[in-house]
Amino acid sequence: MLLCCGEALIDMIPTPTLNGAMGFVPHSGGAIFNTAIALGRLGVSTAMLTAMSTDLFGQQLTADLRASNVDTSLLIPCDRPTTLAFVTLVDTHASYSFFDENSAGRMLAAADLPPLPEAVTALYFGGISLACEPGADAYATLLQGAAPRRVVMLDPNIRPGFITAPMAYRKRLARMIAQADIVKVSDEDLGWIYPDAGTVEDKVARLLRAGPSVVVLTRGGDGAVGYFASAGRVEVPARRVDVVDTVGAGDTFNAGFLARLSQLGLLEKAALAGISGETMRDALAYGADVAAITVSRAGANPPWHQEISG
Repeated sequence: MLLCCGEALIDMIPTPTLNGAMGFVPHSGGAIFNTAIALGRLGVSTAMLTAMSTDLFGQQLTADLRASNVDTSLLIPCDRPTTLAFVTLVDTHASYSFFDENSAGRMLAAADLPPLPEAVTALYFGGISLACEPGADAYATLLQGAAPRRVVMLDPNIRPGFITAPMAYRKRLARMIAQADIVKVSDEDLGWIYPDAGTVEDKVARLLRAGPSVVVLTRGGDGAVGYFASAGRVEVPARRVDVVDTVGAGDTFNAGFLARLSQLGLLEKAALAGISGETMRDALAYGADVAAITVSRAGANPPWHQEISG
């Protein structure tokens, strides 16, 4: 089982009302939630771990997880409110205004974490849940305990507006990167993690030296590049589609990449350490296919496995 650890929130999506004014419709979302949903739809045995509000939005999120075949037994019930993210779309690209103070997800503490079932063989972390304390410290604790025996993928997906203590965040993130097997970043993430001068390739090399076996660099419409510990590098293009919006694109790319590794039996530490270029290209291409379907329709609406060719 693959366990997705992090935020579940409500994206308030702008939608015209009957009188023509713009309103907002609540859609289930959050980086980790989107990845869990996509994995469940792709047929991967998946669970989610987060502090889930018992309010009406938390009930919506839980129901949507179950509808996409995601195990909800590790959700931690909480009477705090659900995080809300109001979305603005400009030329199909999304920007967000978050309402997260005192929320269920943000206030997760290490003492709240349940023991992990033996069935959990891999964990996925990322998103705003890595930036906002005390929840970020709880997830760092969970990763530290799981990493010696289980595969870990980490996607920082850094949002500077959420980071109130950059030095503490960089230290925590550095510890998590050192314990991860797979790290996915964008150019912007790399620039924040390593703000000093250097090329993208130099910074990827620093990431690999820090500990991961695999680093994936996503470049939006320019595709993705995979780097691995044996100094290999493979590149795949993005699939060309008519883009409706980019909400959830990176999250579903991650799901596709993980799903393909799972299908190939490669979500094991030793397998990732010796991954071949051909296999890396296959997994990246599958992730790109999943993301292409998501961006071709409104909102974070990942495809089901029968919608993926091949």
